[in-house]
Amino acid sequence: MDHISVMHLITRLIVGGAQENTLYTAALLDPARYKVQVISGAQTGSEGSLIEEARQQGIPLGILPELVRQISPLKDLQALIKLYRLLQREPYQVLHTHSSKAGILGRLAGHLAGTPVIIHTVHGWSFHDYMSPWLQKTYILLERWMAHYTQALVAVSQKDIDKGLQAGIGRPDQYHLIRSAIPIEQFDASLFDRGKIRQALGIPEQAVVIGFVGRFSPQKNPLDWVRVAKQVGQNQKDVFFLMVGDGPLRDQVEAQLLQAGIRDRTVLTGLRRDIPALLACMDMFMHTSLWEGVPRAIVQALCIELPVLAYSADGVQEIIQNGENGYIFQPGEVKKMAEVCEHLVQHPELRKALGQRGRERVMQEFDLQKMIAQISALYEQFVR
Repeated sequence: MDHISVMHLITRLIVGGAQENTLYTAALLDPARYKVQVISGAQTGSEGSLIEEARQQGIPLGILPELVRQISPLKDLQALIKLYRLLQREPYQVLHTHSSKAGILGRLAGHLAGTPVIIHTVHGWSFHDYMSPWLQKTYILLERWMAHYTQALVAVSQKDIDKGLQAGIGRPDQYHLIRSAIPIEQFDASLFDRGKIRQALGIPEQAVVIGFVGRFSPQKNPLDWVRVAKQVGQNQKDVFFLMVGDGPLRDQVEAQLLQAGIRDRTVLTGLRRDIPALLACMDMFMHTSLWEGVPRAIVQALCIELPVLAYSADGVQEIIQNGENGYIFQPGEVKKMAEVCEHLVQHPELRKALGQRGRERVMQEFDLQKMIAQISALYEQFVR
């Protein structure tokens, strides 16, 4: 059987859900059937880099320095030309793009080069309600244009499919729902010594720990997270807070923790790759992101049997069943989230019940092997 050659194109290989999803796909597609190449821009940042990790896994990786996140007419044109030449020189059967900039430039280059199958994954749309109206309209127009050159639009949430169709992007038959999955077997609390992990972090064994995992960025909205933690911490003196990650808002987060009087009960780990172990030492998980496709951090927390409190951003509503495996709040409902959080602090049995139902939810839909099988079937369908 002949190989199917696939290029995965992504703007940046930072530590994030879209990037992890892309590398999992590249690593786990059957090598007897697929010949996979990943192309990424060179930019990383305070969020951390997955470039070396990809190389260590043996994933064929090419770096395109001209592919940058910000709008840059000269570099964008250079990246488009280089991608076009690459796609002509190496005739890939499938071009699979991820993230906004790579999705636009890549699909245009693929169309010009005559790539037979072009697929784009929407890991959350590039446009959202927290950007200026003119920029939102610009992104929507670009996505509408690129949809004409796309055989399949993969979405990680039904909400993103609905949002795309409402914006006039593509046709219903172009969309395919494939969840951004995780290696479920790694997210098992029984694999970890909770006491030792807490001891290493300087957290008392009997404390109730409320956690966060993500980038310290405006999208992930960690400042609201600290506002909730402030209210909880003032009323519940045996509660500790664990924030895993880094990003451009790190200094503001630290300043706000100091002002709230809970810095001495908050552990900021910085960038870490041992996420399952860190989740295993938490008692509940809070997520205050403003826009998302499907937040992998929430899926990971549910898998490790943590109750989740989250803002109702896009795909969050498809993971959290209110009162069953966690609680959903409207963005900005800091006081209400803090009150529910305090209730959970005081009721460990409720936390346990919510957590158990959360893992059952993830097992049904977010298994990594299921995701790989769905992507493989999609490639086969369009290559045929």
